[in-house]
Amino acid sequence: MLQAFGLSDPGCVRPNNEDYFISDSACSIFILADGMGGAAGGEFASQLSAEKLYEYLLEPGHESADSLEEAFHEAHQFVRQAATERPELDGMATTLVLARALDKPPDPPLLEDGFTQEQHSPVTFQIGSVGDSRAYYHSHGRLELVTVDQTWVAEVGSRLGLSEEVLKKHHLRHVLTMAVGIKEDLRIFTTLVRLSPGDQILLCSDGLHGVLSEKILLDTLDSEKTLQEKCHSLVEAAKDAGGPD
Repeated sequence: MLQAFGLSDPGCVRPNNEDYFISDSACSIFILADGMGGAAGGEFASQLSAEKLYEYLLEPGHESADSLEEAFHEAHQFVRQAATERPELDGMATTLVLARALDKPPDPPLLEDGFTQEQHSPVTFQIGSVGDSRAYYHSHGRLELVTVDQTWVAEVGSRLGLSEEVLKKHHLRHVLTMAVGIKEDLRIFTTLVRLSPGDQILLCSDGLHGVLSEKILLDTLDSEKTLQEKCHSLVEAAKDAGGPD
C-alpha cells in the first residue's frame, strides 16, 4: 500500500514560506514547488503552479506519461499570465518537481476465508522537474538522485572545471537556469523510476538538500522511523544547520 507524508517549514531566516506541496496518495500524485519573487510573488507562484499541474493531471485522458510535459507547460503559462495581470508579482517564478504513479498494483485477490492476500507488485513512477527542487530514490540502503539541477553550478560552473568546494561558495551557486514562470521556453526533465515494496521517493527543495548531506538523507530514510517522523527529523536537521530556506 502506498504511503506518503509531507512537511514544510519557513526555516530560521525568512518570515514567510514560499514552498507549496500537494500530497495525494489516493491518486498517487505528489508535487513540490519552491517559489521566488518579490512581495508575495514566490508563495503565489508556487501555489499556482502546483495546483495547475495537479488539476491538469487529474483530467480524463491525462493519465499517460506523454501528458506530463504538457502539464508543466500549462502550469508555466498559468504563472506567466498571472504575473501580467498583477504588476506587483512581475518576475515571480518557482521550481516544480513531481512524482506520480503511472500504474497501480492490481487489487489483491480475495481468499476463501474472506481475507485478501497482500500483493508485492512493483509500480512505475514518473518524475518531472524544473529548477533545483529534487527527487531522490531510496532502495535497499542506497540513495540515488534522479533529477538534474537546472542551475548555474550544474550546467555552467561544473563544465568550467571548478572544484566542488569552489562551486559550493561561488556567488552564482543559487542562480537557476530554468524556472516555471520566467522564460517563454521551458526545459523539463523527466524520467521513470520502478518502485518495489519498501522503496521510497523523497521530494525536497534546496532548503533541505542545500544544507544537509546525502548521508543524513540516507541515514534518515534507512531508519525505522515512520514517514512522519522522518520528515520532522529532516526538517529539524535542516534548521539545526541554519535553515536559511
